[in-house]
Amino acid sequence: MLNNVSVLYHSSIKINKKKVIYIDPYNIDNTYNDADIIFITHDHYDHYSEEDIDKIKKENTIIIVPKNMYEKLSKYGFKEKNIIVVEPNKKYSVEEINFETLPAYNMNKEFHPKENNWVGYIIEIENIKYYIAGDTDIVNENRKVRCDIAFVPIGGTFTMDFKEAAILINEIKPKIAVPIHYGSLVGTKQDALEFSKLLDSSIECKILMS
Repeated sequence: MLNNVSVLYHSSIKINKKKVIYIDPYNIDNTYNDADIIFITHDHYDHYSEEDIDKIKKENTIIIVPKNMYEKLSKYGFKEKNIIVVEPNKKYSVEEINFETLPAYNMNKEFHPKENNWVGYIIEIENIKYYIAGDTDIVNENRKVRCDIAFVPIGGTFTMDFKEAAILINEIKPKIAVPIHYGSLVGTKQDALEFSKLLDSSIECKILMS
């Protein structure tokens, strides 16, 4: 299920199935200009980087963003027809890719307020549901997620830490859990290893970042 799926750095994910999809591209190592669709969870610099988007976008790349980012994308130069604005708790379809949004926010921190309407995504490709949590804590909405693969932040400080992430994953029970959001600003690979130890035996942990 993870063939042609990569965690590039931090929370930056590439899915090359049916379409070339990037989520929160950041610290991209080269110029590819191959993106069909770019998903952005929110506009913090480690999730929305115009310098990195320049390395992957092409003429007709579609970019999917929370509502509060529309003006920023227009000024950046994306054509209006290629900007898709999303809100939490909605279902969408673009380029034959179905996806839904859910809120991503902090419960006891000030970094990601619920009222910003930032999002996580459940993206369905070839009958596999990929949950990209975004920068979030455990919240009522993500406790109801049903997916095959979950990409979950574990670094703490700005999001849930590895212990909290394991609680969430053990509750929603994906087939595979992939830890992200560590190794640069916060968190280490050791956190990813500790996260893997806390998962139920029925859930496979795949560490895709060194």
